[in-house]
Amino acid sequence: VQLQASGGGLVQAGGSLRLSCAASGRTFSYYSLGWFRQAPGKEREFVAAISQRGGSTLYADSVKGRFTISRDNNKNTVMLQMNSLKPEDTAAYYCAYAAERFRWGPNMRSPSEYDIWGQGTLVTVSS
Repeated sequence: VQLQASGGGLVQAGGSLRLSCAASGRTFSYYSLGWFRQAPGKEREFVAAISQRGGSTLYADSVKGRFTISRDNNKNTVMLQMNSLKPEDTAAYYCAYAAERFRWGPNMRSPSEYDIWGQGTLVTVSS
């Protein structure tokens, strides 16, 4: 089972980036997926999550209205569209597979609900 994140980079404040995460090794459509981020010296924090078929999403308050999570079950890919980026969005971004099939709910904000993590892609927002 593997997750491969891409799309990070350097962008000015107010700009946009689109992260992608390609998955393999599981029946993709059975699992919720999440994005988390970790800034230097800080704990990993929840960003967004999406249910198995994409019908439900969760967002951290800090990104709501600016970020959009989506998935393509035909391509085994989850995306994170990030608009109106701020310097405080600077972090390594990680995609993650839920540990259990068909699991969904507010608890998906917790890192403990995920068992497979991608390698991280770095997003740097300059002011």
